[in-house]
Amino acid sequence: MAVQMQEPLMEARDVNKWLGRNHILRGVDMTVEPGEIVCVLGPSGSGKSTLLRCINGLEAIESGTINVDGDRVGFKTHKGQLYEHTEQEAALMRRRIGTVFQHFNLFNHMTALQNVTYGPRKVLGLPKAEAIKQGLDALDKVGLSLKRDSYPAQLSGGQQQRVAIARALAMKPQLMLFDEPTSALDPELVGDVLAVMKRVAEEGMTMIIVTHEIGFAREVADRVVFMDEGRIVESGPAAQVLDHPSNDRTANFLRHVK
Repeated sequence: MAVQMQEPLMEARDVNKWLGRNHILRGVDMTVEPGEIVCVLGPSGSGKSTLLRCINGLEAIESGTINVDGDRVGFKTHKGQLYEHTEQEAALMRRRIGTVFQHFNLFNHMTALQNVTYGPRKVLGLPKAEAIKQGLDALDKVGLSLKRDSYPAQLSGGQQQRVAIARALAMKPQLMLFDEPTSALDPELVGDVLAVMKRVAEEGMTMIIVTHEIGFAREVADRVVFMDEGRIVESGPAAQVLDHPSNDRTANFLRHVK
């Protein structure tokens, strides 16, 4: 009996992205399997954050393709013709992808629970009671169930970022993207956020994490991708890339960040 190969959950092929005259992504090829945790490393300006924004459709690409769960990001096919997504279609596609940014982007006039339940109610159309149950479950996962009625101004930066993670989880995404989620935090608050991300990873969530936390990448990543000047210059098992990089640029970067 033939073994059926599992399709990648995310697949980027020959992705190119320009911002003005700047060639930000240069022929990026990348796949992520269901349940896989990929940490993306690289210097500032290497295209890491732009790649995430292209995967979730917040940025359009000039050429190449990005597919999530078999569907092309930004486009649909109808009667053999390719059409760009409407805003509504793009939003529906984005429901599958949870994104946690460097800055928390919480609604300041809403409590933690209201922030977390906003998406399930407005985007997914869940009844209020079901959205609240889902929201409380998500807050419990990030260790903040007791802060359900607190407003962002009453929370530390680390707690706000954990609410942002809960907000993404409450949408029940297939894929989670993290864009340097600890870079805006005071050092003493980083550990709590990383601990939450580890728990999410242990539950089998597929994750792409742009990070500068090398120890965290070593601990949780199945694979590490190193980007430089808009290209993926090295990709492999975390221990291999972090301890025995094959590319001189990767090795030089790691010497400066370890």
